[in-house]
Amino acid sequence: MIRTVAETGSTNADMLGLARSGAAEGLWLRAERQTGGRGRQGRAWASPEGNLFVSTLVRVRLGEPPAATLALVAAVALEETARVFGLETVLKWPNDLMVDGAKLSGILLERADDAVVIGFGVNLAHHPTNIDRPATSFAAHGAAPDPGIFAETLAESFARWLSRWRDGIAPVRERWLARAHPIDTALTARLADGSSVDGLFGGLDPQGALILRLADGTSRVIHAGDVFLL
Repeated sequence: MIRTVAETGSTNADMLGLARSGAAEGLWLRAERQTGGRGRQGRAWASPEGNLFVSTLVRVRLGEPPAATLALVAAVALEETARVFGLETVLKWPNDLMVDGAKLSGILLERADDAVVIGFGVNLAHHPTNIDRPATSFAAHGAAPDPGIFAETLAESFARWLSRWRDGIAPVRERWLARAHPIDTALTARLADGSSVDGLFGGLDPQGALILRLADGTSRVIHAGDVFLL
């Protein structure tokens, strides 16, 4: 079920509150506008009407893959949905959709007890031009989908991939790699301690972490960080 509101501060913040109040898995919340949207590491997320701002929640269970790998589930579901609406994208770890090196969307995961809230921000009708990295939108490449219809399609795709994930991460990881930029793509990873690591894309480890091949011939596994195409 998708609830739609005209305006809110943040669909993720609202969904976190609903999760703590016992909301069931499968609930989706979409806003036509956000006044306090945010991305990873607390970055502001521009939220003009005509784009997609929607959040859902997953109740994680014992024996399932690590909750962090839901980032890959969200990414493959969103990539599949973008393809349905005629736009081919490339995945960049862990869950960015890129078009010709420009960012189309953002996905934010936040935890509340046994619930993982997953927020999607997708540039449908608009994209920012005053940020530190290239951005794009559906409208820049053709027609912008209706946000409500796009959200319904995304929810259906996400439910399918979530079911597969619960049986093991392997099919999600395989799909992610099939839709990602090529092996040996040059990347830089900015880590939480402020350092950066440059290397070549070496795929994903069995748990979905990023493998970077370094200049000295070794490999480094990245579990968290901001990754940029070089």
